[in-house]
Amino acid sequence: MNRPVVAGVDGSPGSLAAAQEAAREASLREAPLHLVHGYLHPLGYGVPLNPYDLGVPAPTEAAQTMLEQTARELAGRWPGLRIDVRQVAGGPGATLVEESRHAELVVVGSRGLGGFAGLLLGSVGTQVAAHAHCPVLVVRPPDGPVPAGGPVLVGVDGSESAELAVGYAADEAVRRGVALVLAHVDTDDDRAGEQVSPTAGEGDDAATAPGDAPPALLATALAAVRGSHPGLTVTGRTLRASSAGQALVEASGAATLVVVGTRGRGGFAGMLLGSVSQALVQHARCPVLVAHPYDRAP
Repeated sequence: MNRPVVAGVDGSPGSLAAAQEAAREASLREAPLHLVHGYLHPLGYGVPLNPYDLGVPAPTEAAQTMLEQTARELAGRWPGLRIDVRQVAGGPGATLVEESRHAELVVVGSRGLGGFAGLLLGSVGTQVAAHAHCPVLVVRPPDGPVPAGGPVLVGVDGSESAELAVGYAADEAVRRGVALVLAHVDTDDDRAGEQVSPTAGEGDDAATAPGDAPPALLATALAAVRGSHPGLTVTGRTLRASSAGQALVEASGAATLVVVGTRGRGGFAGMLLGSVSQALVQHARCPVLVAHPYDRAP
């Protein structure tokens, strides 16, 4: 089954940027692209014009025109890409979460129509990043140009979620033809104030890390990636900072993509996105892939 790449489109600049990135991702995967517009209230219900009008609103011609225009523009840039468009009677976030059950990837923008200027990632993006049933790519306006040949960056902390993220990151690096960087963040209290450049340790397989545990953790991850992805250039780095989120956000400035798990070591079971994931989807300087496992339950 050739699962599609899905993007939610509402005509906002953020959603159009997401659609552009979704088209590129679909092309890389040789997958179809589905552009979806959830046209009900974000909470998932219709807003009646009067107390007696309780029916579900119908799709609008304006939204259909917007979807078709977006599809034409994308088809012009990616000839041969199969693009389907449709409107769905559902809230934007709930619609994309449901679509994710059958998708290869869901792509969301930073903020859609009606988003508050102070929100770095809007409510729809936050909902999808937390609840999707497949990987989610969050596209935010970068602070500067994203390095075209920059590596894929992923954090390593020994958690099951991070292991999944490392596997996805390796696949993405191969797909893009770039190197992979595995980063372990040293946040020991006695080194919390000792700031080290995010590029420290490049090329030496994490030899900069003090003590034995971080190098061993990185060595295990490096060996696993090299065994599963022969030919991929993989580097281990140790970063020192007061928090893992801070270190990875800084390091993302040199990356073309950062991949993060949903919850790392010490994360509470009820939290769908951990603090590091939250920091990256809100503040990373390049696109962020949230590594949800595929959920194929009916």
